[in-house]
Amino acid sequence: MWPFSNPNVSVISEKRAQRSRALAGIPTDDASQKYSEYLQATAPEIVTRIQQGEWTATQVLEAYIARAAYAHAKTNCLTEIMFESARRRASELDEHFAATKQLKGPLHGIPVSIKDQFEIVGWDNTVGFSQWCNKPASRNADIIEYLLEAGAVLYVKTNVPQTMFAFECCNPVWGRTTNPYNDKYTCGGSSGGEAALLAMDGSPLGIGTDIGGSLRIPAAYCGIYSLKPGSGRISYAGAKGPVPGFDGVVTVAGPMGRSVADLELCSRALFGMPGRSHTIPPVPFRDIQLSAKLKFGYYLSDNYIKASPACRRAVLETVEALQAAGHECVEFELPDPTIPYHLFPAITSADGYKTMLSHLGPDKKENALFLVTLGPKLPSVVRVFAAWVLETYLGDKIFAEAIRVTKSKSVTEYWKLIYQKEQYIQRFYQEIWNTQGFDSIIAPVQAIPQLPHGGCDNFSAMATATILYNMLDLPTGCLPVTRVNPSKDQLTEEWIKGPGHGSPIFEAGIYTSKKALYDPEATKGMPINIQVACKRWEEEKVLAIMTVIDNALGKERGFGPGTWDAHMQKST
Repeated sequence: MWPFSNPNVSVISEKRAQRSRALAGIPTDDASQKYSEYLQATAPEIVTRIQQGEWTATQVLEAYIARAAYAHAKTNCLTEIMFESARRRASELDEHFAATKQLKGPLHGIPVSIKDQFEIVGWDNTVGFSQWCNKPASRNADIIEYLLEAGAVLYVKTNVPQTMFAFECCNPVWGRTTNPYNDKYTCGGSSGGEAALLAMDGSPLGIGTDIGGSLRIPAAYCGIYSLKPGSGRISYAGAKGPVPGFDGVVTVAGPMGRSVADLELCSRALFGMPGRSHTIPPVPFRDIQLSAKLKFGYYLSDNYIKASPACRRAVLETVEALQAAGHECVEFELPDPTIPYHLFPAITSADGYKTMLSHLGPDKKENALFLVTLGPKLPSVVRVFAAWVLETYLGDKIFAEAIRVTKSKSVTEYWKLIYQKEQYIQRFYQEIWNTQGFDSIIAPVQAIPQLPHGGCDNFSAMATATILYNMLDLPTGCLPVTRVNPSKDQLTEEWIKGPGHGSPIFEAGIYTSKKALYDPEATKGMPINIQVACKRWEEEKVLAIMTVIDNALGKERGFGPGTWDAHMQKST
């Protein structure tokens, strides 16, 4: 599990032992029957039942403690276990309500799980680095302060990938988190532990982050809901990361849940709250009224890696449902999408990933970081030659350019890249929002619904599908639509010969090689999500449109609180 040459083996062993001791005595059998009424409630329903005097914060917490232990036993999703402090907090909330009959705030009594990187006083945020163990935070992150002010109960932190720059959830300190639907597949990342926990009803509300898809990818892999705000709506101060000061692509914090209502409740509590960095505009949550008829733009391929039949079907079923509800849906093509896709690795590799990787110390680098960090290691002659071979002899201009741009850069080169990013944002607004007049964009989250363990080693480029909206800094939601169906989602001659292809090397590895990643038989019944984007500062519209889509698709598709148990029972 870790190399014995690592001098921090004893540190890692003790961290895991601490976790085991904190979980000791919590039954790891299925708690769904005993606590079903609590586990099947959305976050707003929990607050309502507490306000009506039907439930207490302590009762709710014990239900989610039991279920979190069960989810962890299945997926290894938890890091820091804060049960005892959470119990004290829940008791204080109950005493407050008993004395005043008033809620502490809009999140009163809701157990909230937190991605490992957020600072909470007295607790580590290792984000998987053994060198960061046993260094508890002395100050809460801004988002933690506001959650507590709103009445939330913080009870667990959740696992992330090493460096948080991959979407397989594994690191030397805490190990690997698996997908709740199939342990041969990853839960995604970097907010992977959150997604796995939420999917199994181990949490009613969670907090994650996103720089290239880290909220949306795990939400899609696990069939839950998430919102990636644009920068400036929720304070990120106190979120510890491996490259402090980097803002070439802005990382944002956002809510994860089992319904749109969960995301909205959290957004109402956090939007516009001032942060220690004084960069958050005082723009609280704004109620909006949508038009009766909306205009949606959609695409089936980002022309970098062609979306699988399963992911295309999720978009088309959404379009069909919206059209049946009276809305207009127009298919379109992204303007030169390889520009932002190559700008992302060009910008993030500006220092050759030296800062990000410097925190590994004695830890072995996870294989999921292999391809993404390979470029800067190559001598310039080798990089140029490799790109020339890829383009000239293998006909893959996309992969060739990816090799060219991932290298260390001068300050002048970096500034040029940032300018190119701003130019592309202006172009996108003009050609898509201003000319087309869309209310929202619907798109696949990735090329395939889920990734098997080890798939990120050579196919991290699949994140380009979500990276687009980080480069544009657009608010983007993610919601489940359907499930993989082998009878509908096989590769067909029509799909193979149809439009929308991108990198031939990546697509061959994903779809047609002997070890192809896309396998609708192996992933039968696993979730398929879509992503939904709106213009800058339209987070509230994203949530409202997610509700429109949810209603159009119908509840019978089987997502939300309590549906993991129902699906797993049905599948067995």
